[in-house]
This record gives sequence, C-alpha cells and structure tokens, in this order.
Amino acid sequence: MEVLLSWLNELAPVGVDVAALADTMNDLGLAVDGIETVGAPIDGVVVAKVLGLRPHPDADRMQLVDVDTGDGQSLQICCGAFNMAVGDLVPLATVGTVMPDGRAINRAKKRGEWSNGMLCSPAELGLSSDAEGIAVLPSGLDVGAPVFGALGVSPDVVFDLDLTRNRPDAYAHLGIARDLAARLHVPFAPSLGTTVDVDGKSEGITVTLDKRSACGRFTAHLVTGVFVTESPRWLAERLSRAGMRPINNIVDVSNYVMLEMGRPNHTYDMTKLEGGGFRVRSAHSAETVETLDGVTRVLTTDDVAICDGNDVVIGIGGIMGGASTEIDANTSAVALEMAWFEPSAIASSGARLGLRSEASMRFERGCDTDDMAVGARRFIELLRLTCPDARLHEMVDAVGSLPPRPAIAVRTSRVNALLGTELDSATIKDLLDPIGFATKIGTDGVLQVQLPTWRYDATAEVDVIEEVARHHGYGRIAKTVPKSTVFGGLTPLQRDRRLVRQVLVGLGITEAMPNAFLAPGDLERSGLPGTAITITNPLDADESVLRTSLLPGLLKAIAYNASHRRLGARFFEIGHIYGVPDEPATLPDEREIIAIALAGTPAIGAVAVLDELVAVLAIDGLRLTPTARPGLHPSRTAVVTVNSAEVGVVGEVDPDVAAAYSITERVAWLALDLPALLAHPHGPRAYRKISRFPSSDIDLAFVVDDSVAAFDIESTMREAAGDLLVDLQLFDVFRGPSVPQGSRSLAYALRLQSNERTLTDGEVAAVRKQIVDAVTRRHGARLRG
Repeated sequence: MEVLLSWLNELAPVGVDVAALADTMNDLGLAVDGIETVGAPIDGVVVAKVLGLRPHPDADRMQLVDVDTGDGQSLQICCGAFNMAVGDLVPLATVGTVMPDGRAINRAKKRGEWSNGMLCSPAELGLSSDAEGIAVLPSGLDVGAPVFGALGVSPDVVFDLDLTRNRPDAYAHLGIARDLAARLHVPFAPSLGTTVDVDGKSEGITVTLDKRSACGRFTAHLVTGVFVTESPRWLAERLSRAGMRPINNIVDVSNYVMLEMGRPNHTYDMTKLEGGGFRVRSAHSAETVETLDGVTRVLTTDDVAICDGNDVVIGIGGIMGGASTEIDANTSAVALEMAWFEPSAIASSGARLGLRSEASMRFERGCDTDDMAVGARRFIELLRLTCPDARLHEMVDAVGSLPPRPAIAVRTSRVNALLGTELDSATIKDLLDPIGFATKIGTDGVLQVQLPTWRYDATAEVDVIEEVARHHGYGRIAKTVPKSTVFGGLTPLQRDRRLVRQVLVGLGITEAMPNAFLAPGDLERSGLPGTAITITNPLDADESVLRTSLLPGLLKAIAYNASHRRLGARFFEIGHIYGVPDEPATLPDEREIIAIALAGTPAIGAVAVLDELVAVLAIDGLRLTPTARPGLHPSRTAVVTVNSAEVGVVGEVDPDVAAAYSITERVAWLALDLPALLAHPHGPRAYRKISRFPSSDIDLAFVVDDSVAAFDIESTMREAAGDLLVDLQLFDVFRGPSVPQGSRSLAYALRLQSNERTLTDGEVAAVRKQIVDAVTRRHGARLRG
C-alpha cells in the first residue's frame, strides 16, 4: 500500500524525518518495502501549447507535434502518444533537461525528423504512475512557465508498505497515523466530517437485507445538490500518488475516503436506481451483471448480489459495482452505499470470479463495522469542495450478523510470560489506550480490554498481547530462548561413543557384533588365558563362557570372511568383557572395550587408526610403550598410555593365533578401555593456522634396536624440528639382511613449513641435521642410506 507523508501529517503530527518514520513503521510491523520522493521539480520542464499535429512521414506509431513554449515560435517534437489535441497544454522537457531517471534530453533525429525536446507523461514527471499518454495540463496556465510551479505541485514522500492480512486498520492512512501517533506520543484527533450536518430523510431509498450472514450491515445515504466535474488538483494528485487514477469529483472523493479511512463505499446515480432502493440477497445461479470494468460476470448462489428495488442485480457485494448505475456527466443525485461484508464470503467470490478490487481487498481483511456515519460525513465534506450545495440526508441502516466486539480479559502475568517482559498493568493500559483498545484495570492484575470495531482480526487475549508487544517495541524485548522440559537425552559418554563410531565408519571400518558368549577353548585358541566365568545353564553348550577379550569374536569374523574369499576385512566392536572376580560372591570385572581388527594390515595400520581417534577426541599425553601381551605379536605390540595411565594396547595379532583361525593375513589390532580413555580431558582441538607458503618434504630412515619404541623416535623428531614440523608419518618398518639381527629400520616422511616465509634449502638442511643428531644421540640410532 502507498502511504503519503503529507496525508499522515494531516491526521497526526508525525514529523518529516523520513528515515526515522520508516524505522518506526518497521518496528510496528508495518514493513516499509520502499521510499520514493515524488513531485520534486525538474528544471527545464515547461508548459507548452500544442499548435499542430502532423503524421510522421516514416513512422506510423509516431506523430509530429508543433508546440509554442511562450516565445511565439513553433517548435517541432516527435511524439509516440496521440492523446493530445490542438490547443492543449502539455509538459515539454526542453533540450538540456535531465530527467529523474538520468536521461539527458538532446536535439535528435527520429526516423529522419528532428525532435527538439520531449513531451512528458505523468509517470515521467513523477506526478503519478500513469504512463499511457502525455500529461494534458489544466487550461489557463502560463505558456512557458515551469510546469511544477504552474501546477502548484509540492514534493511529497510515498512509503510503499508490505502489510500483513491481520492488520485491516493499516490499509488506511488513518490506521497508520493512529499507530505512529501512539508510538511517537503525539496527538491523534482527526476531525473528519465534523463540519457536515445531516438533512432530512433519504427519500426514495429503502434497504432490504436478505443475506444477513454475508452482509452484516448495509447503509445508504441520499446525496443531493451534486454535479460532475474535475476534482481539486491536490486531491487528484494525492490519489495518483497513492496509485489510483483520478476520474471525476464524485468517484475521486469515494476513493479518497477509502484510502483515508479504510472505508470502502460505492456511489449510484439515483436516476438510474430503479425501484427506489436496494435489496441485498444471494445471487441466483447463472445470474449475470455487467461490472464497471465492462465485463459481464456470471454469478452463483454463493455470491452477494446488490439489487435495485426491482430486484435487478446492479453490483457484486463488496467487490465491484455495476455499469447500469454508474456516475456520468448528468448525475445530479447520488445514493451513497457503505456496508460491512463477511470477509470469507468476499474472498471466496473474488477468487471464483477472478476479480479483486481495492474495496474487496479491504473487505477480505475485515473493515470497521461502525464508521459508516463518519465516512458519509467525510464524503460530503470533500465533495463540497467542488459541489458547495451538496447535502447529506439521513442514513438508512439495515443490520444483519455482525462480529461481536466483547471486552477481553487480559492477564498481566500472561503478557509478561509470553513476551518475556516485566510490564505492570498501568504500562499495558498506556500502550493500548492510544490505539483504541480501551482498557480498564481490574483486580489481581487482570485488565478488561474493549476491542475496537476496526480491528476485526483481534478476537482473543493473545491478539491484545501482540498489540502490547508492537507498541512496547520488539527491539526492547530481550532475545531469549524459552526452556522447555527435556525428557531423556544422551550422556557425555554416549555422545563420545557415537563420535567414535562415526570416525571408525568414516575410516572404512565396519562395526561387528559378535556373541558375548564363547565356546570352551576359544580363549586358549586366541592365545589368551583360559580362566573365565562359565555359565551354569547356557542356552547352548558351545556358548557357555563369558568372554574376557573381544579378540576371539573379531578373529572369528575375519576367518569367516576369509573362508568366503573376502580378504582384507576391517572390523570394530564396542562391547563388554568380563573378568573373573577376586572373590566368589562379587560381581565380574565388567569393562566396555573398543577393539579394531584390520586384516591384511601390519601393526602400523592400527597405530594410524589410534592417531585418528586421538586427533578427533583431542586427547593429549598419548604414549606407546613396547610390551608383550597374550595373543599378540611379541615384538610388534605396545601398551597405550595417556598421561601415564594405561588405556589399551595396540599392535598385531600373533601369527600362530591367526593360523589357529586359518587366517593367512597379518591382522593389526587395537583395543582400548573406552571409559578409561574418555575419562581424560578431551574436546575440540584448537584451531591451527594453515600456512600459505610452500612446504618441503624429506624422508629419514633410522636403524634402531628392537627395544627402542617407534613412538619414542617420533617424539624426539618432533621436539628437534620444533614448530616447522607440520606432519610426520611412519611409512615403513623393515627387517632384512641389510639390517643387523635384533634391529629394524624405521622410515619416516616429514613435512616442514613456515607460517611467515618460504623455507630455504639451507634452513631445511639445518632442521634435517638437528633431527638426525637428536635421534642418533638419544636412541643410539644410525641413519640408513
């Protein structure tokens, strides 16, 4: 909806700070989609008189217009509009004029004919949205005078508002002004129609209301002493700026009242109103009426028919009037209709007919049920500007089913609970009274709020609370998230367990779920001690032993896959193991273990998985210490400690154990006590800046004694390299003729990189030497060529 700043200031002194007003309207829920300044003078646009009209010799859609700009000389203009006549006054943008859209007007040839300027439409001058033809100016203006000064046009600001359906009052300047006045704490007391007295009865007008559910009220006034002429220039200008085309004084005043008050109304030529009155009823099936747009509409029984006294349809209720009673140049008396229609009935008819009007848009949202008398007086007040003898006769009023407007009980506690505020009853009353929600403070913090007739949307306590929120200011309400009752939820251990599962699945490892019960001898076949808890009444005699390790179950899974020629199986399990209690009457030593078995992979593969888990969980203080454990390779196994506390073991399954399960592949193994691991500090790892400078890669291989842990070698290299080391990977472990007995070769890939500069060859060589010296000195290692 287009709202004019000057119009608002006539209803309430809201000021001229456009930006501040836009912010206020936005905060009130009246979203401002655009702001446009209209009517600003354009230098170089003058009043010109049409002297002659000639066809363009080479363009059918263009004519040559000879105009006089006040110097008595004929000036030729090429023009694509044909709506002017000889003698008309028109606006001419002279050569050198810069138009609001940035176009510079120059002397130019158009299809071989010179054009010495441009004749302008109302839209090009910013006077209205009409771009269909050249603006024909009122007679009597001085030829050659600046157009804007001659017309008395004053600049104005138009706010384009995107309104929601639940604000019917906002589809009127009056409703916008009321909201702004309340927020800005300025007076709001518009005197609309107060100068008009009502004369005698509306002779010749009766109203019969049959469709009382769809038409809640239908009023009619007789208006005499009228004649058709042009509207005052300022009124026509306002209508144009608000998006409506001026037609004549009677129709224009009707539209003006609708835009100002939100009160749709319709005027009928009394001489064309047959039968002396109105009948409002349901349309008959297939009944037709020609509407003001010249289209014949076919009605159904769901439509509201406005009929004359002879029961002939003369309009579609709440949508559009009929052509048969249209105002014309001979109109001398008018029947002024103002009604209230049930919103859903109008919306349904409009959608079915494919016909929507400014009136139906307002009726669909819910108009005021009680402003007809004021609207009629305002109509006459404006009409008397062109028809001084216009008289308003008494209202004929027929009432059907109107929506109730009861007082609503509003609890102060409920207001604050919904809004998160601490408002008292007096403050709430001060917010509601200025917008017409008359409030009385009751006992126990309960207010009685009388709903205004112009707020059809407000029907319950929550609607009133919304008004409190709007005028208190959404920006003043603290942003909080209400807390609701939470049932269940994951513990930190459960969340971490899910994260571990996600990491392992992401590494391509499949979760397995072997049976927790083993057959007698399974532990021994896995190289583990046979001492375990035995079930006295097992479901299956071959599954009578509670497992003390996850190793037998995962080895069975790998063996089964290998027997089906599925080599390289990769499994993990999160499950419980059960140790034999120290005392016969005590419970088993039950622990939750995560175990990973990687067929076809050496021990280094299990270490890589451990590194990935530790990195994701951000656990510091990890150390691997060589050890020997039952069922695992005696020289390829290490105990995993975190801050000196043992949390698991990593390495490789003993080849003899693998052979016992007919597994021919090497099997990397990792088993961790999950609660013990997660008991250490962990969480998101700190961000590390990624360098934009190139890196340098070097490989180093050291021959060390079998008793030296690879983890210790890595720790020494990291310490020696310092911050320049960004990545370190063990990529080969070698034993062979070239390596002394009891030793092995460990080959590492190192990546060096600086955050400040590109490393030189000399710097890389220096770091390499530091690393080699530290490893050879501390661990008795030898650099392998």
